[in-house]
Amino acid sequence: MPADRPEALLIGGRAGVGKTTVAWEVSAVLRRSAVAHAVVDGDFLGQVHPAPEDDPLRSGITEANLTAVWANFVARGYRRLVYTNTVSVLPAATGMFERAMGDRVRIVRVLLTATDATARERLVRREIGSELEEELAGSARKARLLDRDAPAHVVRVPTDGRTVADIAEEVLAATGWGGRHLS
Repeated sequence: MPADRPEALLIGGRAGVGKTTVAWEVSAVLRRSAVAHAVVDGDFLGQVHPAPEDDPLRSGITEANLTAVWANFVARGYRRLVYTNTVSVLPAATGMFERAMGDRVRIVRVLLTATDATARERLVRREIGSELEEELAGSARKARLLDRDAPAHVVRVPTDGRTVADIAEEVLAATGWGGRHLS
């Protein structure tokens, strides 16, 4: 693969599955292997209220922010992106990454999975504000959506009863970026 070709690892999954935690562990493994990369939590790129009238799903603002952030990373020599967002692994997201990172971007999609019980346990520990019930309902809804709409080529990684380090190693194996798969 050409050294200048951008690559994106998209980590998707329902709320409470461990996307952010796994992304940070992936980053730790890559740092130990001296693999240059950037990490972006996609949820923050479109976190505005109210949603723009012409962009009710906030996809336009998310894409504009990703494009700007990626341009900053590229200007500093980065070509690998670890990106987390619930639905980033779905086909509809492909265009955003191609427009933001260039049509030559190599995209690896990983869908983290967890049972309802596991997601609930994690969300109960995490959500200390007023949105627990909304998060639980949204997590279950998104799990069904992802099960139904994620293409067969998306790498599925179960997270129930596993260590973060073990999950991160499996995620990284899909990319060829670290450990014995270092490129």
